[in-house]
Amino acid sequence: MHRKVIVPGVLAASVLLAIPASAASFAPGAPGIGDTYYPASGNGGYDVSHYDLRLKYQPVTDLLEGTATILATTKQDLSRFNLDFGLKVSEVRVNGAKAKFAPSGTQELEVTPATPLPKGKSVTVVVKYAGKPSELKVDGWTAWHRTPDGGVAAQEPDSAIWWFPSNDHPLDKATFDVSVSVPDGTQAISNGVLQSTSSRLGWTRYNWRSNKPQATYLATLAIGKFDITQDTTANGLPVLNAYSKDLGDNAGAARASIERTGEVADWLSEVFGPYPFNALGGYVPNVTSGYALETQTRPFYSPRQFANGANVSVVVHELAHQWYGDSVSVNNWKDIWVNEGFARYSQWLWSEKEGEGTAQELAQWAYDSRPAEDPFWQVKPGDPGPDNQFHGAVYDRGAIALQALRNQVGDQAFFAILKGWPTEFAYGNAKVGDFVKYAEKVSGKPLAALFDTWLYTPGKPSFGTAAKALGSGPKNAKGPQDAASAGRLTPPNRTAPKSWKKIAATNTVHDH
Repeated sequence: MHRKVIVPGVLAASVLLAIPASAASFAPGAPGIGDTYYPASGNGGYDVSHYDLRLKYQPVTDLLEGTATILATTKQDLSRFNLDFGLKVSEVRVNGAKAKFAPSGTQELEVTPATPLPKGKSVTVVVKYAGKPSELKVDGWTAWHRTPDGGVAAQEPDSAIWWFPSNDHPLDKATFDVSVSVPDGTQAISNGVLQSTSSRLGWTRYNWRSNKPQATYLATLAIGKFDITQDTTANGLPVLNAYSKDLGDNAGAARASIERTGEVADWLSEVFGPYPFNALGGYVPNVTSGYALETQTRPFYSPRQFANGANVSVVVHELAHQWYGDSVSVNNWKDIWVNEGFARYSQWLWSEKEGEGTAQELAQWAYDSRPAEDPFWQVKPGDPGPDNQFHGAVYDRGAIALQALRNQVGDQAFFAILKGWPTEFAYGNAKVGDFVKYAEKVSGKPLAALFDTWLYTPGKPSFGTAAKALGSGPKNAKGPQDAASAGRLTPPNRTAPKSWKKIAATNTVHDH
């Protein structure tokens, strides 16, 4: 990410001398929000509460035209602020008045309002823009997938700059209204609930609403020709799944997996607590990528996830993120373990429920299958570094850490932690250290050394096969605790658990 350097100190000093004393406190917002891995991500000086995106997209040409209305509150006296965005902007208004704007680097838009903005003020920013997202490259790559019949925005940690201006970091969540006009016969898929559709002069408009706080990278847009299935859960949640009409041989396996979304969400609600959002679903566009992504309420799946047949495990992974990653989001991208370690462990719990290998057996197999000299053990899941943010160790070693926690505190405390955490930090952000403190509070045990060993110490730790606390979960418990073998420890496996191959097939889930 490239940002323009602020004017040198001497020039800045001379400019300040010309500012009246009453305006001396006004200053530009920081060009980054303070992330240690991505110091230029996001922006300082304001907090967004809502995005209203009104878009028009032509699949044939890849032309996206948009008007974004951003509702925010200033966090300082602002003379100027940045938005993260890469397409060409034609006009910016702040509180109704035309503002000066200038692109900076590949993805920054510097906005100077006609009148400086006092701290604590509600601000409305309107940005009009147009461009071809597929032509925008940042460091040689793009988060916009061009498909035979449209385009898709789904990527981590960045995707927003390809289709709407934003404060692009999980620390600044907001609600969303996304209204998209596409040629008749084409659909537009986004997050949340489809509020309405309307047609006029050969174009159809789809109006989507995501009514809970949502990180910008979790906002998604998919335009193309889809087969759509709709249902409602017993709790009244709308379920909408969408499948590209040209998935070929992967179509059946994709449907056989994703149509179990409601069932998986019901089970996860027993483990993690009530589902946190207003809709469920998933979509599979005709893209060439191999990864999946937990886009809020409606995960994105690449067709290749189903190349070897149905795989419900990847659905479990992405739906687990709705609690761990979407409702409770990272405070800083170095905290990625609070997303991925738990999503992987949820796959192990699903295996346990299905009788295809307990979490302990899977943890032991993951541990035994990698020798001590394997570089895998040098990655620290609690702070893996930007180059290893989606390394397999964040997933598997991160999940072994959770099994080690389970072994240490017993089933009753462990599952209380898993269920309580998403409520404690619902719709907010959290650090790895926050989870450690919460686990200590619930279990009543000191756990800092355990987490330091598994999350922050390079090398292969000891992973014992005896844990007296296991099996101490409550009687008649629902979910994974009541599986007869859930807490039973076994010697190191010489044969992989039945579910191992299915879970390993989802390893490309992190190839963002």
